[in-house]
Amino acid sequence: MFKSFKTFVLLALLSGLMLAIGSFWGQDGLTMALVIALVFNVGSYWFSDKLAIKMARAVPADPQQLGWYHSMVQELSQRTGQPMPRLFISPSPQPNAFATGRNPRNAAVCVNQGLIDILDRDEMEAVLAHELSHVYNRDILIGTIAATIATAITFLARFALFFGGGDRNRGGNPIASLLMVFLAPVAAMVIQFAVTRSRETEADTSGAELCGKPLALASALQKLEAGGRQRIRMGGTPAETSPAYSQLYISAPFGGAAARGMGSMFRTHPTTEARVANLRRIAQRMGQIA
Repeated sequence: MFKSFKTFVLLALLSGLMLAIGSFWGQDGLTMALVIALVFNVGSYWFSDKLAIKMARAVPADPQQLGWYHSMVQELSQRTGQPMPRLFISPSPQPNAFATGRNPRNAAVCVNQGLIDILDRDEMEAVLAHELSHVYNRDILIGTIAATIATAITFLARFALFFGGGDRNRGGNPIASLLMVFLAPVAAMVIQFAVTRSRETEADTSGAELCGKPLALASALQKLEAGGRQRIRMGGTPAETSPAYSQLYISAPFGGAAARGMGSMFRTHPTTEARVANLRRIAQRMGQIA
């Protein structure tokens, strides 16, 4: 509940920031920026499953060869009373997985071959529960809303930078206007990344509760981070090398950045240490550890 409220607050901050910089250019500029952002991001949201699967070079998972994969997801879906998503497998050696789709009826889950190679059955089930939670929590929709607002803010800031804004004509403070133009896109990016980190933590929590194996998910996340760094020279698919898709994955591709301090604001995922600590607290609540 707290994480959901935190997401709502972050989206409200993004909206407030958009309105603030929109006032710099005026109502017409704000409307135009929103329309352009909606065209780009709603289009990608509507076709998110097809685009992500293509960029991951994934193919449908064969029920004969990967029967355990289908059975595992089917059982998890039945527990929630939700439709079973389409299942894919990517040839990438990177240990990772992602879920996409605009709603549970149009969802897809994809796992990399590298993930299958290093996880045991309990860890794989926990990862799949995490990915299904993204679908059931409507995280693709939430991420698209955040991206749309952030795109509108960036567009307004660049437009104002090159063509000036309403404040100039009204005798506004030029220094404050310049600060708004340069800092607003950075602030929008920071808040957008905070939204994605919040949704990752929420998916960890709901995924652990769905499968009942928080410690298995913690173990999987530790393996994913270590495995990503060990395989950094082995390459990956276009989806893994594109910043636009990195937030889809359960773990930042190639192990992610080890940013700390102020740099951590630009992470797409929480640190593995923070995620493991959260999962251990869930395990304690479930009585699985003292």
